[in-house]
Amino acid sequence: MINKISIFYLLSLIVLLSLLPGGGFSAWTWEFGVRWFYFFLIAALTSRLSIPLSLYMAKKSGAIDMPQERSVHKTPIPRLGGMSVWLAFTLATFRSMEFSPRFVGVLTSSTIIYVLGAIDDIKKLSAISRLFFQILAASIVFFFGLKITFTSGHGFSGELISFILTVTWIVGILNAFNFMDGIDGLAASMGLICSLLLLVMCINTGQFSAAILSAALSGACIGFLRYNWNPASIFLGDGGSTFIGFLLGCLAIYATWGNDKVLPAFAGPLLILGIPIFDLFYTTISRIKNGKVKNFIQWLEYAGKDHFHHRLLNMGFSVKEAVFFIVLLNIILGLLAVQIVIDDKITETFINLFQGILVFMLVVFIMLVARNREKVV
Repeated sequence: MINKISIFYLLSLIVLLSLLPGGGFSAWTWEFGVRWFYFFLIAALTSRLSIPLSLYMAKKSGAIDMPQERSVHKTPIPRLGGMSVWLAFTLATFRSMEFSPRFVGVLTSSTIIYVLGAIDDIKKLSAISRLFFQILAASIVFFFGLKITFTSGHGFSGELISFILTVTWIVGILNAFNFMDGIDGLAASMGLICSLLLLVMCINTGQFSAAILSAALSGACIGFLRYNWNPASIFLGDGGSTFIGFLLGCLAIYATWGNDKVLPAFAGPLLILGIPIFDLFYTTISRIKNGKVKNFIQWLEYAGKDHFHHRLLNMGFSVKEAVFFIVLLNIILGLLAVQIVIDDKITETFINLFQGILVFMLVVFIMLVARNREKVV
């Protein structure tokens, strides 16, 4: 049912899209150097407006998340919300008229990831099938020129190492972020914060193309978050969470960190995306140590309630409190990353890294305390 608010958003979107660079709001953003804000608004409005379509398609296709033992929600929830995020991001980036090879590579491969995830939301795919297409999408990005470059200049071996590192990084971040989508609003909130932090860094370092992608992703996430906040009326699904994770993995490579200096190039992405990376490593080590997974296939298919957000819930946090706490930690780590890139001073880089390590030590402490309490209970 279309209400007055939906009509307002629709008219706002039409006005934004119809304003050409020759005049109006679009030209104003060019003139004052805030072009990114234009794409942020387009994505936010599109995401907000397309929610009814996502709900309809989810119900039509049977993509409904039924409550299970691992679930936090108690009622059936549609899980094709990623469609709204994908549509919003795609429309905003196409409006930018930016079609460099790396830009096109990101758009093409991220669409593959979304379609793969949406199919998985409707009809479950095997872990091997998902991994194959994730590697394929990451490979497409690489061959379009988006790659980790510190091994460049070493011939074929250097290019091969670059390929392995790039694909491993993107696929790793994609899956790490997918694991974060376990409670209402968490993945969308993390996507919003991480992309905003990347946007701030890109604006301050004059990286226009990366800023467009970051602004479009943050806008798409904030438009969707209104319906994904606890209690959620729609979920991102694997299509949405893997799409956001894939884009963040790509953006971490797309952006230039500290004029090709190795330490900021590693520290920046690791801090901004530190929470999902930590969660991935911690749960993997814990599951192997406790004998819950014994091979790679089991690791891919295992689904448990041992992630950071689950630990917080077990400690007595509400869903909203857990999301707020994790997001707050992410902001702290992200601001340290932004400071490293903007200041570009070796001493401050090491100080900020040490502060980041202290944050991760705090998270480890919380995880261990929560786990011990579970054993006592």
